[in-house]
Amino acid sequence: MHIKTQPFDIAAHLQSTENIRAFLQEVAETGDETDFIHALNIAARAKGMSEVAISAGVTRASLYKSLSEDGNPRFDTISKIVKSLGCKLAVV
Repeated sequence: MHIKTQPFDIAAHLQSTENIRAFLQEVAETGDETDFIHALNIAARAKGMSEVAISAGVTRASLYKSLSEDGNPRFDTISKIVKSLGCKLAVV
């Protein structure tokens, strides 16, 4: 018998703004810029891409493109996405 398993998707476990904030904070502290953009993608999927796009003032297609592996989002786009996830950027 072959059991098909689903790959682990952290987005399924980010069920609150607090979870998203902790996840993004951890990645910001331990990863690089590419890791953070990937984490934003995961967090946006967890919250809902359409909801994040509307809140950030970008199209859904633009959001997907910005947060894709080949994406190179502008700082203002990153800032809008972070805010739409209920977080803020800070320098400490």
